[in-house]
Amino acid sequence: MVIENKVDLTKYSDLAHLFRRAGFGINNQKIKEYSKLDYEDVVEELLNPKYGNPEDQDLMDRYFPASVEARSPSHAIPQWSWRLAKSEKILEEKIALFWHGLLAVGGIKLDHGLEMLVEIDLFRKVGLGKFRNILQEISRSPGMMYWLDNQNSHKDAPNENYGRELLELFSMGINESGEGAYTEQDVKEAARAFTGWASRPTPFTFFLGPFPMEFKFDPDDHDDEEKTFLGETGNWNGDDIIDIIVRNRVTAEFICKRLYLFFVSNNENHKEIQKLADVFQATDGEIKSVLREIFLSDHFRSEEVRFKKTKSPTELVFGTTRLTDRVTIPDMDSAELAAQTTFMGQFLLNPPSVEGWHEGEEWIDSGALVERINFVSSELSHHDSPGIKRMIDEVVSSNTNSSPEKYLSSCLQAMGFIEISDRTKSILVDHIEKSNKKLSEESLAYEIFTLIGSTPDYQYC
Repeated sequence: MVIENKVDLTKYSDLAHLFRRAGFGINNQKIKEYSKLDYEDVVEELLNPKYGNPEDQDLMDRYFPASVEARSPSHAIPQWSWRLAKSEKILEEKIALFWHGLLAVGGIKLDHGLEMLVEIDLFRKVGLGKFRNILQEISRSPGMMYWLDNQNSHKDAPNENYGRELLELFSMGINESGEGAYTEQDVKEAARAFTGWASRPTPFTFFLGPFPMEFKFDPDDHDDEEKTFLGETGNWNGDDIIDIIVRNRVTAEFICKRLYLFFVSNNENHKEIQKLADVFQATDGEIKSVLREIFLSDHFRSEEVRFKKTKSPTELVFGTTRLTDRVTIPDMDSAELAAQTTFMGQFLLNPPSVEGWHEGEEWIDSGALVERINFVSSELSHHDSPGIKRMIDEVVSSNTNSSPEKYLSSCLQAMGFIEISDRTKSILVDHIEKSNKKLSEESLAYEIFTLIGSTPDYQYC
């Protein structure tokens, strides 16, 4: 890709940033295609994916028949791994990842791969819609009801697990001192409202494979007495509890804070979060509208947040894979990509607890950093992959007798308009100067790509 002027550079850079945050990155061939559209139109396209199975679903099912009726999370993971690597509906997968971490269900306890895939698909279907509907759907998810023991919640003996986590972790949150905008009595009243909501008993798999899990509401086991929840009194059921929660300003702030931390920055910005909470309330909790506000804001496109967010293992692995464009068929290599995220601390389809994963800088410790750098170096070493070949062509075609600084700039642009620190630039420019006469332009580019992927800067998006 030849950069004609500063306007082009800014537009390409903005698009690359958008696709890193709204998805898992983008190669320069795609950037050039999208640059024909206005930035606002690209945002709208991302926000409005057409729900449904991808065209290659048949291919995926033929390569991994055991994943079609997955018994366990390990059987299920090739399906999602393929979509994370290849789906064109990137925000659909990214929002599914967001809700998977927030409305967390752990596959090891659930031990039902088919239901885990159903839940991820639920997030694809409703994840950009209204938060009320998202909570209603997840409250009827048999996997969630089993995960948080609501099948053991009866009108004469309510189990508080789901009512507590609904308030504490899924919708309203707690402050640093461990207190929320609700009381212990509110938890108890919520638990009463969700009695009778359960997962229907599922037959053992044996040789027949897993049976689909089903939600069950038992009116005879539901507490239909009057309840007082967050100051409102009535004969509330679970849907009523959700309505009351979603109307609360604290909920708007909590969800918008989580969206901000996931899509924008490791660090909270109170002023920006309050703006998003206003949008949340004005649109009856529509997630799509909040994300539109994020992606179109000057703040989102500012230097203040660009390359300041730590890549999660999933962002790192699938972002690099999309850059190289190496995955062409749903083979074992594509399935193993999700295993790489596990080595880095993110076991997809199996969050460590109902809290999900701790994001941000906590992704990186000494052990995880070694795994992260080794994976990127290995992935970028596939010189015959289509993405690497395109990157090489871009660098070589635009760098005849160019300076080391310009050569490095071309490499950074070819890798998705990456920005690095001045110190890293100085080290890489010095390396280019020393290697320029020893290596061909192609070999030097391969080497610089790998070195860039090994820098601390590449760990951020």
